[in-house]
Amino acid sequence: MPAGFKSSDRSYATLVVGAGSGIGRAAAEFLAAQGAAVGCVDRNGDSAQEAAEAIRRAGGQAVAETADVTEEATVAPAVDRIARSLGPVQALVNCAGVTGRTNVKAHEVDLADFDAVCRINLRGALVLSQAVLPQMLSQKYGRILHVASIAGKEGNAGMTAYSASKAGLIGLVKSMAKDYAETGITINALAPAVILTPMVEALPQATVDYMTAKIPMRRCGTLEEVSAMIAWIVSPACSFTTGFTFDLSGGRATF
Repeated sequence: MPAGFKSSDRSYATLVVGAGSGIGRAAAEFLAAQGAAVGCVDRNGDSAQEAAEAIRRAGGQAVAETADVTEEATVAPAVDRIARSLGPVQALVNCAGVTGRTNVKAHEVDLADFDAVCRINLRGALVLSQAVLPQMLSQKYGRILHVASIAGKEGNAGMTAYSASKAGLIGLVKSMAKDYAETGITINALAPAVILTPMVEALPQATVDYMTAKIPMRRCGTLEEVSAMIAWIVSPACSFTTGFTFDLSGGRATF
């Protein structure tokens, strides 16, 4: 088993997808501070490079790659290049996700928008998993974490595409986890409520108010809180939990 996120351990890579901004950027920097060698991946190559450079300036180890989860031909080569630079991938943190159009009732949902959201949020998760699983199987060790949403458990009004894609992602994680439960690979999901990210800040205020009103703590989660939970889930310490969806909801989740 890999030694974990120790500063002296540079033989394994932690892949963070969506590392260019938001939760992905925060998680990449947090993991690097814990000693992980981080592959920063984003469809915006400049943003990925900025994240990697920030990590290196802080004394960490990171490389950047451009890949789009909707174009699977870009994903596997990026993973291979990161593995050649940093070592085999021991952990995948998938933060790639979009909300699509919001404040739209189901009968008004544009099917092209629905398909685009599902292609990134759900199909993209499978594409990424398929890219890293062969390396993890050869190591007999791995950690995969897909960032879902509390909307995938409860459904958010006016967010049919987003809620459906995140619910599908939770189901995907449950299924894949059982496939690899005896291999040393764990596959889990994280279901945040409202976290203060650029994506959330771009939502209509009515949508944010609707989601925040359901949080018993009456506040949004912070990037520091989500990063710390991500780091534990993809660490060797989280060894007997797979197929699970961790909540980060300020008390909102009830199951």
